[in-house]
Amino acid sequence: MLQTLAKDKPEAALARPRLGFLGVGWIGRHRMQAILGTGSVDVAAIADPSPEMAAEAGKLAPDAKLVSRLDDILDLGVDGVVIATPSAMHAEQSIRALERGVAVFCQKPLGRTAPEVQAVVDAARRADRLLCVDLSYRFTEGMRRIREILDSGELGQIYAVDLVFHNAYGPDKPWFYDPALSGGGCVMDLGVHLVDLALWSLGNPGATSVTSKLFAGGAPLKDPGTQVEDYAVATVQLETGAAVQLACSWRLQAGCDAVISATFYGTKGGVSLRNVNGSFYDFTAERYWGTSRETLTAPPDEWGGRAAADWATRLAAGERFDRAAEQLVDVARVLDRIYGR
Repeated sequence: MLQTLAKDKPEAALARPRLGFLGVGWIGRHRMQAILGTGSVDVAAIADPSPEMAAEAGKLAPDAKLVSRLDDILDLGVDGVVIATPSAMHAEQSIRALERGVAVFCQKPLGRTAPEVQAVVDAARRADRLLCVDLSYRFTEGMRRIREILDSGELGQIYAVDLVFHNAYGPDKPWFYDPALSGGGCVMDLGVHLVDLALWSLGNPGATSVTSKLFAGGAPLKDPGTQVEDYAVATVQLETGAAVQLACSWRLQAGCDAVISATFYGTKGGVSLRNVNGSFYDFTAERYWGTSRETLTAPPDEWGGRAAADWATRLAAGERFDRAAEQLVDVARVLDRIYGR
């Protein structure tokens, strides 16, 4: 796997990684297209329970072998696997691949609980293989620019962060509504992005306290063993002293398709990422000084597949375990605390 060429040819590049794709619904196919667009990898195998979905993905990679299971992919000696299956399968499938020495790019959430996520990260560390999760909003031009400004210290002390992700629709697959399979509702589906953006943007500080309110159908969530939340609000106090407030929902009566934002307030100014006209895909980033504002980025921005493309490019460059994967556990711990686990 990823064998270098002869040592007497130090200028030679690494061999192109061979990838397998497990789950090729819309997300899986979109990520495949983004990965192929890097020109740095080959697709060796595709597996999906739907023959129609597998055949559709096969049009993007006609030389790939259509197989039935993860084990079939791994038996082909691939270097990496892209996992886009239901959430309950992510941790087990990721660990199985890593234990075979195969790098992993997985859809979020990596696990339903912090212990599941920790187990995957531990497996990646032991195997010394590159592990990344599709936390795609990090890769918007707006968030990249916002993080640069936050890192510069120009905004002074960041003391408040407001995060929102309201989706006018709910998931269309039944397993999302089974807590045993999904790990939770809108917080697990959407809130994971919000918590990740807060921690990632601020240099991954620890959380000293977490409080939350979860709702299902407009009423407080009564039985998390049988219900999932469709609306949630939470406050996370960070060890830096900053207060993070987040809200997320499915099927909110908000008058548009989506309301998405991440705003950071400092003693010397603020920055914000906001979706445009209810779009799931178009964002603008702005910088604030008092009552003045400056536009940092504006659409169009083809960001959706960048996390996948980044993983593939790094894999092709020979990268192995990245300690930044440990931040995935920190996000999962905050989610557990939002759920009261």
